[in-house]
Amino acid sequence: MQTYEIPSDFASLAASADVPVRQAHWQDAYVRHGGRHVSWFQEAPQPSLDLVTHFAGSPDAAIVDVGGGAACLVDHLLDRGFANVTVLDLSAASLAAAKARLGSSAAAVHWLVDDAVRWVPPQAYVVWHDRAAFHFLTEEADRAAYLARLTQALTPGAHAVIGTFAPDGPERCSGLPVVRYDADTLARTLGAPFVRVRTQRHEHTTPSGAIQAFQFSVFRRVA
Repeated sequence: MQTYEIPSDFASLAASADVPVRQAHWQDAYVRHGGRHVSWFQEAPQPSLDLVTHFAGSPDAAIVDVGGGAACLVDHLLDRGFANVTVLDLSAASLAAAKARLGSSAAAVHWLVDDAVRWVPPQAYVVWHDRAAFHFLTEEADRAAYLARLTQALTPGAHAVIGTFAPDGPERCSGLPVVRYDADTLARTLGAPFVRVRTQRHEHTTPSGAIQAFQFSVFRRVA
C-alpha cells in the first residue's frame, strides 16, 4: 500500500458544522428505504463500471468509491478481478447492506464510514469514483475540503470519475438541494491540478421509473 504524508494544514480543511446532520440524513434514508429503493439505485452501474475499469487498467489498481453506500459497483469490480477496492460512505447502514449482499466476498473490500470532506485518505488511488457525493456539497467550504482530499488521494496520472446531476437534472435529491454541473463548470470547479479527458451524458432511470439527467466527467491529475 502506498502511503504519504498529509500536509500540516490538511486537517484544517474541514467540513462545515453540518457533517453530523448529513450523516444522520443518509443513515435515516438507508434505514427507511433500503439500498434498492432509493432513487439512485442501479442494478447495472453504468457508465461508472466501464469508466472505472478502463481508467484503472490493472486489476490490482487501488480504487475508491466515494459515497458508494449500498451501490452495486463494488460487486461488479470484484467480479472483474479488482482486488484493492475501498467503499467510503457516511452511512453505516448502507455499508452494512452492501456487506450483507456480498456475503463472504465483503472481506475483500475496505469499508470506511466517513465523510469525504473530513476523511484523511490512507493511500494513493489510481481511480477516485463519485456518483453520489459531490453534487450534494452546496457550501464552498465543503467543496474546498472535498477537493483537497481528492487532490491528496490522486498522484499525477491518476484519474477521478465524477458523476453529477446535469443542468437539466433534478434540483433536489432525497429531500436535499444539489448543485448541477455541466462538464465545463465541473472542470472549472476542480481547477488547475486536473484536466478533463472524457465527458458523457447519462440518463438514469430510477426504481420508480423517473428519468434523471447526469453528466459523467473523467479528470486526470496533472500537477
